[in-house]
Amino acid sequence: MPRTVWSGAISFGLVTEDHSVHFHQYHLEDMGRVRVRKFCEAEDREVRNDEIGKGYQLTKEQVIPISDDELRDLPLPTAKAIEIEAFVPLESVDPIRIGEGYYLQPSGQVAHKPYKLLAQALGRSAKVAVAKYAWSGRERLGLLRVRDDVIVLHAMRWPDEIRDPGELLPPPVELSDEEIEGALALMDSMTREDLEGEDFQDTYTEALEQIIEAKREHREPPALPEPEGEPGQIVDLMAALTQSVQKARADRGEDADVHDMPKKKTARKQPTKKTAAKKTSGRKPRKSA
Repeated sequence: MPRTVWSGAISFGLVTEDHSVHFHQYHLEDMGRVRVRKFCEAEDREVRNDEIGKGYQLTKEQVIPISDDELRDLPLPTAKAIEIEAFVPLESVDPIRIGEGYYLQPSGQVAHKPYKLLAQALGRSAKVAVAKYAWSGRERLGLLRVRDDVIVLHAMRWPDEIRDPGELLPPPVELSDEEIEGALALMDSMTREDLEGEDFQDTYTEALEQIIEAKREHREPPALPEPEGEPGQIVDLMAALTQSVQKARADRGEDADVHDMPKKKTARKQPTKKTAAKKTSGRKPRKSA
């Protein structure tokens, strides 16, 4: 079967920007920086980066050295190109297999036309491409899609890298139709068309930045908001769902009045009706003249 190979020169750029607060490790007694140094076990001394190479430990005593040149010259078609294996609908790919994303950019005038051709073909077909490529010393599986006319490569996990979730399943429980309907009502009350707004901001990083700024200015950090209600074990699932629906609607400025979720119906024992036997009259029906 013929395979499409992206042979133009490309460059990778991360889709995301890192706005996290990063910490270093310090010695608490004198706040001296703690650093990790690389030592050779055989010579018991610190080694430089140019003295360090890769190796595969075959046995406890034997290590097979592998050089960067050997990795670069691997006899794989994906070593220097992105090899497209198939085109599939996006919904056919389990999201658990999709990982980090990278923008692909053509490098050089020669690569512009095939890049644009692939981008427009993907955009019009409403499909994604599944490809193989080499990255960081191994062959990987990737998903190509288009975002604002730019090709995005998402790293994908191989099937054998996905754990079987069967061992994590909880023990079987019984759910009533009313409980499921209550959960669906909660989903409806929290449904929205986009992911914009304060609910989708990184409040953890903002809180960390406030603490760092307060300590830099030698003042007390801002007080933590009191949690709403006391945490405890949820006993009445239907009541908890009703409360969640009310909170979701109130947060969105909607009418927070919610009728109680239908309670589980129990079959009532119907009273037995006593039917009296009809008494038959001994008189015969009157004949009309």
